[in-house]
Amino acid sequence: MSLHEACPASAVPAGSALRVVVDEREICIARTDDGTVHAIDDLCTHGEVSLADGEVENCSIECWLHGSAFSLTTGEPLSPPAFEPVAVYPCEERDGVVYVDTTPVS
Repeated sequence: MSLHEACPASAVPAGSALRVVVDEREICIARTDDGTVHAIDDLCTHGEVSLADGEVENCSIECWLHGSAFSLTTGEPLSPPAFEPVAVYPCEERDGVVYVDTTPVS
């Protein structure tokens, strides 16, 4: 696994998301209410808009434009109109920094 620095951990409070560019990939870093950090492709597969502008709820993120929700753990769409999943990336928080591996796990 090759981890890249994505952002300061403090830039992603619980229940929020942040768009970052890591190794030329647009990635959405999301933190659930329990403090877990996740990394997925930032673009919604339905409308090609930033998922980081959406709402984080439980372990999903909802696209702000058309309401498609995606699982933060699997990338699978949880509601239409999206039917294609987004990629999920390994990530970890260490010493106040979020790191992402840009090789998708799904």
